[in-house]
Amino acid sequence: MSAAQLLTRPLWKADALGCALPRSRHAVSVALPRWADVLGYEEKRPEVLERMECGYPRFVIHPLVAELGQRAAAGQPGLVFPSARSAAAAAAYVRRRARLEAAVIPGFGVGGDWHFVRTREEGLPALREFWQHTGLIVSSRQAEAALEGRSEPAEAEAVRVALRQMLAMYYGCRQDDVFLTPTGMAAQFLAMQAVRRRTPAHETAQLGFPYVDTLKVQQRLGDGSELLHRLDTMDRDLEAHLEKRRLAGCFAEIPGNPLLGSADLRRITPILRARGIPLVADDVVATPLNVDLTGHADLVATSLTKYFVGTAEAMGGAVICQPGSPYYQELRGFLAVDHEELLWGDDAAVLLREGSSFPERMELHNRNGLSIAERLRRHPAVERVWYPRWEFAEVYEGVKRPGAGYGSLITFLPRNAAKVSPAVYDRLEVCKGPSLGTIFTLACPFTLLAHYTELDWAENCGVSRHLIRLSVGLEDPDELWSRIDRALSGAEAQAPAPGAASPEP
Repeated sequence: MSAAQLLTRPLWKADALGCALPRSRHAVSVALPRWADVLGYEEKRPEVLERMECGYPRFVIHPLVAELGQRAAAGQPGLVFPSARSAAAAAAYVRRRARLEAAVIPGFGVGGDWHFVRTREEGLPALREFWQHTGLIVSSRQAEAALEGRSEPAEAEAVRVALRQMLAMYYGCRQDDVFLTPTGMAAQFLAMQAVRRRTPAHETAQLGFPYVDTLKVQQRLGDGSELLHRLDTMDRDLEAHLEKRRLAGCFAEIPGNPLLGSADLRRITPILRARGIPLVADDVVATPLNVDLTGHADLVATSLTKYFVGTAEAMGGAVICQPGSPYYQELRGFLAVDHEELLWGDDAAVLLREGSSFPERMELHNRNGLSIAERLRRHPAVERVWYPRWEFAEVYEGVKRPGAGYGSLITFLPRNAAKVSPAVYDRLEVCKGPSLGTIFTLACPFTLLAHYTELDWAENCGVSRHLIRLSVGLEDPDELWSRIDRALSGAEAQAPAPGAASPEP
């Protein structure tokens, strides 16, 4: 079933567990249709894992990638990587993190493009951490080519040039200011390496509650990172933090995922620039069509896996070196040192093809997202809605492009959430699984999926374990709302009366 077919025929019932979303060999999402399925996935229950055709590729090794690794190393424990440099870095991480030996089996396949990192079974968790946090992965299309004895297509570099030109148009820069990466997390990793080269052996700071791996990559593969999660006191907290230590850089999501508020870059950027500290911004939730970070961010690290491609059938990312940054020449030079062209040509071709409709799709996403968010706010069974239109609204408006919108990512908390959220989620007649920005609506219990081993910590940062995140697609908004309303209506009777005290999530 294609991504377009999922708009009207979502895989939302229990029997969809483990189905690829969409039904494609190269899908990057997987159906987790019930709350219990998410728990089973996180707890690695065989009855869930055995049903999964795939998973988000940084978290679940794609069957084609696993087969390539088996062929390369005859069943020895390890993972295949897309270059000698990434494999060497992965092996070094295993030695440091797990204190176990890891060896690189050098290039194999057509052109010797792939490298296998071999370790002991006990070293696999650390190896998978590196794969997950850095995003330096082998894509399913890359593995497919290797298994079939194919090299990269002859036109691959021309396709990447065209993709960089397309992105440069959206970001108002030159095409050689765009550095392509195999995933969005690889873009974060590359940006982190650049700021660390500029100021070695100094930690970074995360401004606002972030996507899980954005913080983990700084903490585990950088020089450490402090989370400053309070958006309402961010400027004061940052200045107090800077009184105590020097930072290599700061990272911020505009807006954040999943709470959809933003650090006020109008106040933050002057504080950082007065001290010579670069800011790395992630615009994946808003996209460059909705926000203009020129004059605020020094680097933009973004994912092309989400809204840009839309179909959930390709991974990709990019770092944009902002020409107006006072550190432009320095940072661009450091990016060039560490960058490898690891975005596989076949994936780049999918991104380029689907990216051509990105502006038109984003207009619909903006319109549908606002429509659903407004209706959720009015629904008596909903306790709280997070959406950039209202969450630190003046901050988002300060970087929003004229006439642009607020995206289509919405997070909501039902009333009596501890009791009701699982039932609402199970009844949602939309696709349910990881990722966002798909043309079909995609829901997930975000905190469980991203922070299952640190739920108390997340709740201390204001992120309830019971919230539900909706990435609103391109369905007819009235028809989509009828599906959402049906899921909520059974919970309405269980919710406290309007104005009554609600239990803490």
